[in-house]
Amino acid sequence: MTLDCRLYLITPPALPDLAGFGRTLAQALEGGDVAALQIRLKDAPDDVVAAAVDVLAPIAQARDVAVILNDRPDLAARLAVDGVHIGQSDMPYKDARKLMGQRMVGVTCHDSRHLAMEASEAGADYVAFGAFFPTTTKDAPTTADPEILTIWQETMETPCVAIGGITAANAAGLATAGADFLAVSAGVWADPRGPAAAVAALNAAIAEGLAARRAARQEAPQ
Repeated sequence: MTLDCRLYLITPPALPDLAGFGRTLAQALEGGDVAALQIRLKDAPDDVVAAAVDVLAPIAQARDVAVILNDRPDLAARLAVDGVHIGQSDMPYKDARKLMGQRMVGVTCHDSRHLAMEASEAGADYVAFGAFFPTTTKDAPTTADPEILTIWQETMETPCVAIGGITAANAAGLATAGADFLAVSAGVWADPRGPAAAVAALNAAIAEGLAARRAARQEAPQ
C-alpha cells in the first residue's frame, strides 16, 4: 500500500471569463501541492477547449502540475496537454492510447473494481472511482464506498483517484482509505474562503488522512 495522496483539480464546467479563471487558477496553485489539473468543458466547441488549454496549461505546467483534458483523446492528441481522461461512454481505451502514445490516459470506473481491473490490465495510467459524496458538478450515476479504495490499494499497483463531492471537510477519510489522488472541483472553486485557502485546507486534510493511514498500517498484523 502506498503512503501518498495528492490533489487533482478539475475546472468548473464552464469558463465564461477565461482570463479571469486563469488568475483564479494561479491563486489556487499558490495554496499548496497540486498534482494535476483536468480541463473539463463538456460539449464545448473545439476552439473553446483549445483556447482554455492555451491559457491554462502554461499556468499549471509552469508549476509542475500535469494538465489532463477530459473526454476528448482526438483533441488532446493535438494540444499541449499531458494526458486525457475518458469515461465509460467515451472513446475505448485502446483507441485513446493509440492517439495519446506515451501521454497519460485515465479511466472513469464508477464503483466497479471489474471495470478498474480491465482498465488497469489494458495499461491505464490511473483509474477513477466515485462518486463518494453528493455532487452538483456533474450527474453521478453511481455511489462508491471508500472500501473500494482500500481493496484497490491492497491488491493493485495502478493509482486510483477518488472523485465526487470532495471538500476539505470530508477529504481525510478518502486519503485514509487509500486514494492516491483526490479529484476536486467545487470544493475549491466554490469555497467561500477562496481557492488558495481551499487548496491549503485540502492538503491539510490529506496530511491528516495519510497520518491515519500510516498509523493503521503500523497497527495491522504483519
